[in-house]
Amino acid sequence: MILASASPIGLLLGGAAALAYAVPALAARAIGAITARRVLVAAWVLHGLQLAWTLVVEAPRFGFAQTLSITVWLVLTVYAIESRLYPRMPARWALAGFGTVTIVLALLFPGAPLPETSSPMLGLHWALGLAAYGLFAAAVAHGWLMNRAERQMRHAADAGGVPLLTLERLMFRFIWAGFILLTLTLLAGLFFGEQLYGSAHIGWRWTHKNVFTVLSWAVFAVLLLGRWRFGWRGRHAVHVLYAGAALLLLGYAGSRFVMEVLLGRAP
Repeated sequence: MILASASPIGLLLGGAAALAYAVPALAARAIGAITARRVLVAAWVLHGLQLAWTLVVEAPRFGFAQTLSITVWLVLTVYAIESRLYPRMPARWALAGFGTVTIVLALLFPGAPLPETSSPMLGLHWALGLAAYGLFAAAVAHGWLMNRAERQMRHAADAGGVPLLTLERLMFRFIWAGFILLTLTLLAGLFFGEQLYGSAHIGWRWTHKNVFTVLSWAVFAVLLLGRWRFGWRGRHAVHVLYAGAALLLLGYAGSRFVMEVLLGRAP
């Protein structure tokens, strides 16, 4: 289990990325913002190479840790793009710490091989789901920044950074995009599950993963409806977002964690 399935190159890339992430996470003030950003970019590149190596070059394996690792990498990708569009976007050094943790988890728990009976389209199905994870995680990060900016304004502090309304608009854009991808992922699993997973997959089953995922979809649907119909915003909208994201996290990563770590067997 632990590191047994990682190749030397995968270990090298993963270890280098984890160490690089740890630098801005622990010493951003000591080394300065400019140097910290450069190290963060280097860590992001190494992380991407490690993901590509383990998921494409090697025999692909997947599990809860890989899901979390890819999600953090996607959120950092969003941050890299946003920092160009919004130069005053606050630095998110905490994400670097998450990068270190998720890479180490992925090395310790490499997951299970893809089913031999699965369709080549299974990769696309999982890509949709992972993209939805990344978009909702980016929305959660923006929701946290919104709450922080609102607290600073309430205490008459100079929040700086991106205006509160801009953060809110970006958050709901990510929610909309994630909701669309999550809907497509659920529809694919509902109508094409047998084609995706092979003949061993028999129709739609109300597993823990499916139950939590459908519940999260319902929460996000209510949030978007509330935004459109009742103008939900601010902390109320962020709290509903947190609830939906928590359910979504339990849906796949949580169920796989129970199977892989607590029960010690592949799902």
